[in-house]
Amino acid sequence: MSLIQLAPDYIRAIAPYQPGKPIAELAREMNLDEASIVKLASNENPLGISPKARAAMLEAMDDLARYPDGNGFALKQALIGKFGVGLNQIVLGNGSNDILELVARTFLTPADSVVYSQYSFAVYPLATQAVGARGIEAQAVEYGHDLTAMLAAIQPNTKLVFIANPNNPTGTLCRPGDLVEFMTQCPPSVLVVLDEAYSEYLPRERRVDSIALQRLLPNLVICRTLSKAYGLAGLRIGFAIAAPEVADLMNRVRQPFNVNSLAQAAAVAALDDGDYLQETIRINTEGLQQISSAFVRLGVPFIPSYGNFIAFHVGDGPALNQFMLQRGVIIRPLASYGLRDSLRVSIGLPEENARFIATLEEALGG
Repeated sequence: MSLIQLAPDYIRAIAPYQPGKPIAELAREMNLDEASIVKLASNENPLGISPKARAAMLEAMDDLARYPDGNGFALKQALIGKFGVGLNQIVLGNGSNDILELVARTFLTPADSVVYSQYSFAVYPLATQAVGARGIEAQAVEYGHDLTAMLAAIQPNTKLVFIANPNNPTGTLCRPGDLVEFMTQCPPSVLVVLDEAYSEYLPRERRVDSIALQRLLPNLVICRTLSKAYGLAGLRIGFAIAAPEVADLMNRVRQPFNVNSLAQAAAVAALDDGDYLQETIRINTEGLQQISSAFVRLGVPFIPSYGNFIAFHVGDGPALNQFMLQRGVIIRPLASYGLRDSLRVSIGLPEENARFIATLEEALGG
């Protein structure tokens, strides 16, 4: 018998998540100078890390021989101060992916089902499949969540619903009123995981007050990350805000010391760096306009985005991706989402956006 047969069928059937191509890997493949490569594939913050976060990490380095605070006291206090939640409502994760998997491992069995949208984040079906549960994919509307269809898709054995708002990779957004209506109609026995990884980029009038909603509806689990707007992708730090009984169960499953000391120190400092966050939002707002205007000028169809990226459509997605890579521009193909001829470009610094636009124009023969 092959050792592969020792794993359950649902594990053997998993297609691994494909991350964005690293700069060093492309440099090796194409014999390019790393300094000449622009990476706009993984929705990272082009400003780099916050100066306050950098200083906090340098200070924390002296204590790296010690295990991190397994309870994350200082970071939880910072989150309490920022969001007005209770200590017993917070779950810390090694990135928000860790939180998504924690929810699945805590609450799902192979007898259960999970609802998520077509074209939503790839980790939702992966986390579902990894515990043997059944995924139910609701058809999207204009590349975004159809909350009515998702509500109708809930079965008697459904335990979880994943909603990404804004959605990755399409950048679409649920209207606040629609999201509230969905939550009030959702069975209280079904946990709704609201993935708000990109919420900081939203204008205030577009935001739903998810914290207030969670106080009213204990089956709502809010998932956030510091990888995007807070610029800490390499440190892997995320968190959930949930009802105390939900958070308690997730913390029982959570690995000890799953958030390292440098990540905790940097996160506390980044949450306190309002100037950095405002500059991040400014750069992103202007970059969205820069790239979307170029798409309009070049006649390239795209999906208006509320994140720090834009998905767009071309005649031959794989060919354009290869053309970009050969010229040192890394973007993200979306074939794994069923969008063969669509790609996603992250918002970079103005000069990085300009490099992408010029390369796209070259590819289109302009």
